[in-house]
Formats: sequence, structure tokens, C-alpha cells
Amino acid sequence: MQEHILQVLAQIEKDHDVKILFAVESGSRAWGFPSKDSDYDVRFIYIHKPEWYLSIDQKRDVIEIPFRESISIPIDPLLDVSGWELTKALRLFRKSNPPLLEWLNSSIIYYEAYSTTDQIRELGGKIFSPLSCLHHYLNMAKGNFRGYLQGSEVKIKKYFYVLRPIFAAKWIEKYHTIPPIGFEDLFEDIVPSGELKASIETLLKRKRAGEELRLEQRVDTINEYVVKEIEHLEDFTKSIKPHTHDPTKELDELFRGTLEEVWGLNDHFIVRS
Repeated sequence: MQEHILQVLAQIEKDHDVKILFAVESGSRAWGFPSKDSDYDVRFIYIHKPEWYLSIDQKRDVIEIPFRESISIPIDPLLDVSGWELTKALRLFRKSNPPLLEWLNSSIIYYEAYSTTDQIRELGGKIFSPLSCLHHYLNMAKGNFRGYLQGSEVKIKKYFYVLRPIFAAKWIEKYHTIPPIGFEDLFEDIVPSGELKASIETLLKRKRAGEELRLEQRVDTINEYVVKEIEHLEDFTKSIKPHTHDPTKELDELFRGTLEEVWGLNDHFIVRS
């Protein structure tokens, strides 16, 4: 699949006249609990040629294959490929956007070119907003809990869509840093030995074995933990002060530097006297 993913990325560059800066795995494969038939959720950041940015009209700044855009080669049905244009990504980065931070810290990197991604990662500590990320993970946990874990029977996979954001939020509470993307890194650090840990470990093994869609009696130990931690994190979030650092100037310079590195500005602009 890796070779196919690289072929798809190369074709996106050709068909859409862009350069991809980096591409990674997101979702369950990057989190460390894929099942046998999990999709490949490939996420990337790309940059257009300089003239694309010199327009009075706002243009589409997302590429979604195969849902909104197409490419001229067939793609595997398990492949979900989506990318953000660089200025869009940098605006979201300025807000400490958690999905983007997860992309930047993914352990599965399919492609990386130029110096842009390393520069963005270096700024990560400056722009990281505990409050923004806590809100994201807490809202994700609450929404998934309401949507998936209220019945007497639940699907195994749904527990992880509630537990992972709770663990990420608790990591931020504990360390005040960007949480790791791997589920087990979070799980081993956050959950002490005992009945709860044993219950989650059992579900994790079963999910990896392909039992994730089975409906069965909900695990009260986990539900009680989720309710308690959501209440706790709601209270904790109220005590966090907003992040005040504005990295706009640095990000503007990063964007301009990327244009020059990727395309060579002197080759694209003619200054008329």
C-alpha cells in the first residue's frame, strides 16, 4: 500500500499542479489500533505556484480524493486522501489546531520534502495552546460519548473514540505539552494498573482482532470512568488561561520562504520599472 500511496501523491501533484510538502497517516492506523480492514487516512499539506496566490478571488484550499476531486489513476477503495493548502494549514496552526498537530507528530510519514515541516514543528512549542486543545479533545469525547455509548449495547470500536480524546486531554493537564498521537503511549501513561486498565486492554486486543463492530453489553467500568473524567476536565478547562502568543509574523515568513524554496520566486515574478 505504501508504494500505491506514493503513486497517488505524485499524481495529485501532476493533476493539480501543486507540490506536496509532507504526507502522513492519520486515524486509527496512526493511533495504533487499526483493524484488519481499516482505511488508510492519508493527510497532507501542499503549496500552489506563486501566481495562484495573486488573485482577488478566494479559491478552494482543500484537496479531497476521491470525494471531491479526482486524479487520473485508479485508487484503492481503502484509501482516503485529503490535504490542506499551506496558508490554510498555517492559519489553523496559529490556532493550535489539534488535528494538524497530530499530523505533524504522526509516526507514519509517507512523504516529506523541503524544510517547511521541520520549521513548523520547531514552532509547535510556541504556538501550543493548552486551552484550545483541551476544548477540542473534551468536545470530541463528549460528542462521541453521547453518540455512541448511551445504549445498553455498544460497538467495541466506539470506546476508543471516547477514550483517546480523554487521555489526550489528561496528558495536557499533566504535562502542558502536545500529547503523543499513539493510543498506547497515552494509555500507559494515564491509566494506572487495575480493573479499568485490564478492561481497556481486553477491548484493544479484540478490536485489533477484528471484533470492533460487534454489539455487546457496555462496560460499566469504562462508562463510569468516562463520566467522571469528562466532569473533571470540564472543571479543569475553566482554570486555564488563554494562550496569547501571536506567531503571525513568523508564519508569514515561513510561507514566503517555502514559496521561494519550492518554486524559486525569481523565476515567477517580473518586476516592471
